[in-house]
Amino acid sequence: MAPTIPPERLSSYLDHLPAIYRAGAEGDETHFLGRFLLAFEALLSGIGDPERRGLEEWIESLHELFDPARAPVEFLDWLASWVALTLREDWEEEQKRRFIARIVPLYRIRGTKAGLAEMLRTYTDMGVEIYEFGSALQVGVTSTVGVDMLIGGSPPHYFRVKLFLSKPDGDALRRQTRIARAIIDQEKPAHTYYDLEIETPTLQVGRTSTVGVDTLLGTEEA
Repeated sequence: MAPTIPPERLSSYLDHLPAIYRAGAEGDETHFLGRFLLAFEALLSGIGDPERRGLEEWIESLHELFDPARAPVEFLDWLASWVALTLREDWEEEQKRRFIARIVPLYRIRGTKAGLAEMLRTYTDMGVEIYEFGSALQVGVTSTVGVDMLIGGSPPHYFRVKLFLSKPDGDALRRQTRIARAIIDQEKPAHTYYDLEIETPTLQVGRTSTVGVDTLLGTEEA
């Protein structure tokens, strides 16, 4: 679609032509050459239409295409491909931008406990705790009763992931569970296995829970 050209405007390109070509242009909104050159100005320099940028305007804003916070949404998949990242279709736009911006530093700690925790925080924007089992049993030092302590020994290469959902929303819980599992399966060392637990606020009617709105009775399977 061609850019919208204001009917009262003449091309600024006239200023760069010999005086003979500018003769009669001042005050004449129908000056043929002034109107004719607008088509070239719109394509090359732009005429202020944000929906139809000129070539120079695109070049001036080229750096925005490499900025996850400013790139047009249709460029996010292309930008992600530069850092070997595939964006999920069920992510919101803000999640995509946040993850593209942080993925390169995360690659340096990929496959570690810290890397997995930071990956989950970035993807889900939820609180994360990861418990590893297998260390020598020292209550209060390496082991906490009811959290990361197994009497009788722990299975090898096993860990537990706990995420904290700020609001007990069923749809959000299911969506974040799917995303979290996909991330853990992709990022964990191949020989390990895990359990995933998502913790929601406790039931306090009128404070953290409203019946029929954000109250979940029972538990949602992870």
